Amino acid sequence: MNKINRNISKAILSALKEDIGREDITTKATISKSKKAFGSFFVKADGIIAGLEIAKTVFKAVDPKIKFEIKIKDGSKVKFGDVVAVVSGKAQSLLTAERTALNFLQRMSGIATSANNYAEKVKHTKAKIIDTRKTVPGLRLLDKMAVKIGGCKNHRIGLYDMFLIKDNHIEVAGSITKAVEDCIKYNKKHRTNFKIEVETKNIAEVQEALQTKADIIMLDNFQIGEMTQAVALINGKCKVEASGGINLETVKVIAETGVDFISVGALTHSVKALDISLEIAIKE
Repeated sequence: MNKINRNISKAILSALKEDIGREDITTKATISKSKKAFGSFFVKADGIIAGLEIAKTVFKAVDPKIKFEIKIKDGSKVKFGDVVAVVSGKAQSLLTAERTALNFLQRMSGIATSANNYAEKVKHTKAKIIDTRKTVPGLRLLDKMAVKIGGCKNHRIGLYDMFLIKDNHIEVAGSITKAVEDCIKYNKKHRTNFKIEVETKNIAEVQEALQTKADIIMLDNFQIGEMTQAVALINGKCKVEASGGINLETVKVIAETGVDFISVGALTHSVKALDISLEIAIKE
């Protein structure tokens, strides 16, 4: 199992431990071990489904003998009333796994739905919507998986896979130029080739960043006119990212300025879960 899969498995087991604790006392008290049941996952709002494989893994972690059949693939558009999966096995196991599976499935589907809404707004441009590190601690890989399922792109996964020089780095380092030079030195010293992105707050900082070997210049909280000016100034010398308080009402006009990337923290930090329920019945 690769690193990502191990980390996802760890997140699932942690969530189950958090919920079950010593044992599911209500289920143990009211449901006999021999009783069998089946359940259907019903979608109760239109959106994009994501996380069915994760939900399946949750049930299998509780009871490997559970049967979980996916009816509609992750990434598909769903509407009210759709059955996206069915599950069957010991009633105790189904009831114990239910909430954790739904928590993952609803959150991931909510993220994927939001990502799809953003992607649709900018599909007539070259701009790609990317996510941020504003994720639930411990759930980043799942949050970012949902972003991709919804049709957007992942930015860096963490602090370790790309240089992102933000305003506080610049303040402490002394200047944009010095910070970029230090990152270049780091790459040479460690024989790495991490991309370098630098945050700018105004045209003067864009001009300074252009004199460095930065791969991406971030335009943070730029007004549309200033952003258009910055894109023209950069003129393809490096990639351009727009960032800062972007929403569905503003993303289209931002994309039309010619930026390459638009980072949207709301994809993962302001999630509205997609309404999905699991309806369980006794298996005769």
